[in-house]
Amino acid sequence: MSRFKLAAASSVTALSLALAGCMGTGNIPSASAPITQSEAQAGAEAHPQLLAEFGGAMSGSQAQYVEQVGKNIAVHSGLGNARDSFTVSLLNSPVNNAFAIPGGYIYTTRQLVALMNNEAELAGVLGHEVGHVAARHSQRRQAAAQRNTLLGAAGAILSGILLGNSGLGQQIGQAALQGSQLLTLKFSRSQELEADGLGIRYLVDAGYDPRAMATVLRSLALQNALDAQLQGRDNANIPEWASTHPDPASRVQSALTTAQATGATGGVTNRDTFLTRIDGLTYGDDPKQGVVEGRQFIHPELRLAFTAPQGFYMVNGTRAVSINGQSGQAQFSTAPYNGNLDSYVTSIFGALSQQQQIRPQSIQKTTVNGLPAAYGTARVSSNNGQVDVTVFAYEFSNNQAYHFLAISPAGQTSPFNQMFGSMRRIDAQTAANVIPRVIDVVTVGSGDTVASLASRMAYSSNQVERFRVLNGLESNESLTAGQKVKIVVRGR
Repeated sequence: MSRFKLAAASSVTALSLALAGCMGTGNIPSASAPITQSEAQAGAEAHPQLLAEFGGAMSGSQAQYVEQVGKNIAVHSGLGNARDSFTVSLLNSPVNNAFAIPGGYIYTTRQLVALMNNEAELAGVLGHEVGHVAARHSQRRQAAAQRNTLLGAAGAILSGILLGNSGLGQQIGQAALQGSQLLTLKFSRSQELEADGLGIRYLVDAGYDPRAMATVLRSLALQNALDAQLQGRDNANIPEWASTHPDPASRVQSALTTAQATGATGGVTNRDTFLTRIDGLTYGDDPKQGVVEGRQFIHPELRLAFTAPQGFYMVNGTRAVSINGQSGQAQFSTAPYNGNLDSYVTSIFGALSQQQQIRPQSIQKTTVNGLPAAYGTARVSSNNGQVDVTVFAYEFSNNQAYHFLAISPAGQTSPFNQMFGSMRRIDAQTAANVIPRVIDVVTVGSGDTVASLASRMAYSSNQVERFRVLNGLESNESLTAGQKVKIVVRGR
């Protein structure tokens, strides 16, 4: 959640309809028509909005390298003038994701790049996104979305948990879209498999090892499982609503089979070149946007922190932090504040009342860790029964307040009560201790082991597991002197 992008949520429907997230084979087209003027215009209009929602585009040598690999792989798509028609962006986002929009705009986050282990994997991921553009998947999904708007899709996020496809689900779902990873429409599974196949074809044509698509999917699956373990979730996969990708674990074998079917042997990976070029890349949250440390959210610039419930999954977006679990959903954000907490709480409820009035029975005042606070709860009917919608707000200064918006089953103890009570200021020393983590590429020495190198990771727990996933190492795989590996260290 960026310090400078904490304004009340604006409508993202138009942008969202243009977006298409992703990351076996279907019917794969051999070539595609050039990008049309209307497609290019649609992409150009959505591009700056998307950058704002995903942390902005990075610059410098790392971004230039990603752009170079992306444009080189786009040449093999069959699109006319592909090198000049595509815009490739490295996003300053701590989420493992990549996606595309019409007009030749493709994106990957720095976090996903950090998880990769060679240039062929980077080319495979970007090629997958180029495939979506070449096959016009976005346009097909947009047509479907116009029949069932993205707000309805957001409502469906909640339907399996609490709300059904009610108007309330649509309204709260729109608020949930402020978490950056919930902005993108997922492609159908057949479209994802088609893009996988296209990406693998581009890898072969460019001289890369076609197995790279499978290895990066495997790394994603392992990272998902590790994240679930660290966050105390039972499900080893990122929830469907929290990812633009179908489960990568289910696609590894399909990608391997597709790679084998190409008949290509060999192919380059450019591992050392890749690792050298990403050395120093920021890893995890950017402190300027706040950081998620296990169940803790800490924002050193805003001088605040809170603790999410056990087993809940947090997504740190540019406008809000989303907190999601099987027994409820919440988001932490801000809105304009006139110095009156009662009116602030009322205004948040009012913003939800597009189709039915949502008003709290009363607004209670309290103090949380020295912070003036106010909260209210409204019981609302939905297709699946009744739910409780709670707004819990805190005053940090005469002109600044923050709030949680939460949904939980009606009449039950809210799973967020402890989180509401955990909101606190942090002191200057605590804020100063929040420094970025970065990728440090090192060469394995003769006496180095997995355990010894993992001990240098800038984490207090699960160092070996983190090191193995980061480097794509099997559980029994050892290191060889002279090879390059990644560790995560504290930056400056």
